[in-house]
Amino acid sequence: MLEELRIRNLAIIDELKASFTGGLNVMSGETGAGKSIIIGAVSLLLGDRASGDLIRSSADSADVEALFDISGKGEIREKLERMGFYEGDELIIKRVVSRAGKNKIYINGNLATLGMLTSLSEYLVNICGQHEHQVILKSDNHIDILDEFGELQFACNEITGLYNECLALKKRLDKLESKNREKREREELLKFQLREIEEIGPQIGEDQSLLDEKKILVNAKKLREYADESHNILYVKEGSILEEFDRVINCVKNIKEIDPALKVSKEELDSIYYNLEETAFSLRDYAKELSFDQARLEEIEDRVELLGSLKRKYGGSIESVLREKEKIENGLKGISSLEEEVSQVSREISLKKDVLLQKSRALSLERLKAAKRLKGDIEREIHSMRMENTAFEVRFFDPPTGEDGNPAVHSRGMDVVEFYLSTNVGEELKPLNRIASGGELSRIVLAMKKVLAGTGSVGTVIFDEVDSGIGGAVAEVIGSKLRDVAKNHQVMCITHLPQIACFGDTHFLVSKTIEGERTNTQVKVLDRPQRLDEITRMLGGLDITEKTREHALEMLNAAIKQ
Repeated sequence: MLEELRIRNLAIIDELKASFTGGLNVMSGETGAGKSIIIGAVSLLLGDRASGDLIRSSADSADVEALFDISGKGEIREKLERMGFYEGDELIIKRVVSRAGKNKIYINGNLATLGMLTSLSEYLVNICGQHEHQVILKSDNHIDILDEFGELQFACNEITGLYNECLALKKRLDKLESKNREKREREELLKFQLREIEEIGPQIGEDQSLLDEKKILVNAKKLREYADESHNILYVKEGSILEEFDRVINCVKNIKEIDPALKVSKEELDSIYYNLEETAFSLRDYAKELSFDQARLEEIEDRVELLGSLKRKYGGSIESVLREKEKIENGLKGISSLEEEVSQVSREISLKKDVLLQKSRALSLERLKAAKRLKGDIEREIHSMRMENTAFEVRFFDPPTGEDGNPAVHSRGMDVVEFYLSTNVGEELKPLNRIASGGELSRIVLAMKKVLAGTGSVGTVIFDEVDSGIGGAVAEVIGSKLRDVAKNHQVMCITHLPQIACFGDTHFLVSKTIEGERTNTQVKVLDRPQRLDEITRMLGGLDITEKTREHALEMLNAAIKQ
């Protein structure tokens, strides 16, 4: 419940302080007195956008501060505890707006963020003005209103939780499948690389060996010429080296017969002879074996090119290619498939979807029951506000079908819900946002608030513009309805109609004064005589007569008795 509100330097308000009570608090005053500014100040405390334009022209900053009684409000106490701001049954919120742009928020004296503030606001105050009308007109919100009425929020939240779990699992599945695809692609690449190396089958030193063989093939003719010439010199031609060396052997033999002291032995000379002879024969055989083989040369060149391509890909040498082959083999051993994990997550998704569908169907049945009750309650309330021919209905539309043939489930179940209305006999029911006028919509909002009064968790409900487009007897009925809502919530209502103001438990007068050259807004609580004066003014305007005053007194007394 909002107990105190203090506003400083906001628009035409210099400084304003107001204390509120439980029940129905009504605010009245001349047009332009500043009632909307007070609502705007409360909106700031609920997280609305703050602008330097709101600051009083002579000031550098404006601030709004409120004291709430949160006793018995378990949800907001728990939230404050999680934030570290809980300090008992009182909650103080302060918001400072600066021209320099350094806006600040305080919760129980602690600096807080706008997100923290807005997360608390849903438990504190609900402003039913033009924004609330838009909320009710928007069909996306109708399912939430139905759930609130049927007290089905827990079941809906359970479905939302399951739905979010399914989304998280689907996200995980997508990542696993993507990773699995990457692994399969990696495995295919490694297998290709291994196959490429194995098919070529490089051997250490093979590349140099092939180059050497190629060199011999290319120079075969020249090599044969060198070998033949060498063989001829050593062995074949007249006066060959071996022929001349044989003469040397005979000469040495003759010397040794005359002078055995010669240090040259026959064995050494024979050894040299036989070595030269063996060399000559080797050169002869070498020359015979030499031949130019074009096919072999092409084969070598192709093989050298294959080995070169491997070396270019895998490190520049045969050794590095074979090391890379070993790495690839180890890499293939280390690749583990994620197929089992993918299957497990897929099974989890399937099981959760089954539970989600089951719970969504159960919730849909409960919503159908709640929709029938809501129709009766809303129509009863609207009829009592002089809209006797109005028909209200909660329509359910077939949800789209999913890939599995079952109804597609969204975060709030499987239902697509929209409110339909007809305000005149014989007219077909149409969507709420196509049928309701301003005055009708105000009464529908109030009817819904009246019906939902016992189920809402918010402490304070503010009605702004609830009297738009109505008057007379209808206004009296609305005043009575507002007081009924005030039995379950603190209600604040800004009104221009005396029929509504009469039902207030506390009546505030918002007035505008001029002090010097400055305009200022003030709020004061009216006592019984002052209240009678204000009701009289609201009835008679400028032309106030005794009969007007008597009528005002009669209205006040009648409202008290109801």
